[in-house]
Amino acid sequence: MTGVYVVLGVLVLATAFGLYRRRTDGTMREVEIPADTQDSKKVPGAPIGSGHAHQGDRMDTADLGVELGDRATLVQFSSAFCAPCRTTRVILDEVAGQVEGVTHVEIDAEEHLDLVRRMDVRRTPTVLVLDASGAVRVRAAGAPRKADVVAALGTFL
Repeated sequence: MTGVYVVLGVLVLATAFGLYRRRTDGTMREVEIPADTQDSKKVPGAPIGSGHAHQGDRMDTADLGVELGDRATLVQFSSAFCAPCRTTRVILDEVAGQVEGVTHVEIDAEEHLDLVRRMDVRRTPTVLVLDASGAVRVRAAGAPRKADVVAALGTFL
């Protein structure tokens, strides 16, 4: 009888975890930019005295290999055998094509492990939305919906 309880417990936990992942996968979350008066860049649009962006929360042309978008840059960390990465690529390309001044950059996570560690990428696809100065403003782990990406851009454009 104990074996039945163990199996039921495992099934309940697996179902709960699956429902949690389904709910949170691809959710665009605004990045909290901590106050730090020692860093050199002021956070665009932040109230006076709220602090500065940390260098680790930023990406630049050297990191991306291309110029930042005039208004925003959609950065996608992908891997070779990631099926959701293909869907994400299509969505981000469409958004970049529809919104003026927004570019899409795809980075192979396996070839850029230093960047993966610095940006705290834990799975692919991971999408970072950078503002015009390169500060990470929004991030998502998993494949985001197109409407969510557009809404994330709308929070700071």
